[in-house]
Amino acid sequence: MEITAEAMIHLPEGELLETYRKSLRLYAEKKFARDTERGRIAWQGARFFVTCKGGVTERQMALEASEDFAKRNQQVREMTLDLDLLKADVDVLALAFRVRGTAPFEKTEQ
Repeated sequence: MEITAEAMIHLPEGELLETYRKSLRLYAEKKFARDTERGRIAWQGARFFVTCKGGVTERQMALEASEDFAKRNQQVREMTLDLDLLKADVDVLALAFRVRGTAPFEKTEQ
């Protein structure tokens, strides 16, 4: 996020609430994208496993040796890192609300 934790505490409550909601929405969108990609990779891995010849060990080794699956799994790990950083931002925004003695989901009068 482009705003520091110290600056969040001094933001007007309306702006802070808007920033919190945007961050929460972005977090949900990225989590959905990551989970969708993770499911897609698992499905493709299962399909690859079933179509391979050989015993269970040979199939599993072929799946683990696949560069394509390795690249996709690396992308999912990177998505997870971005998601964790965004979750930290959401948590800091929630903390800013708690410091003020309010909750982010309370109705605010502007």
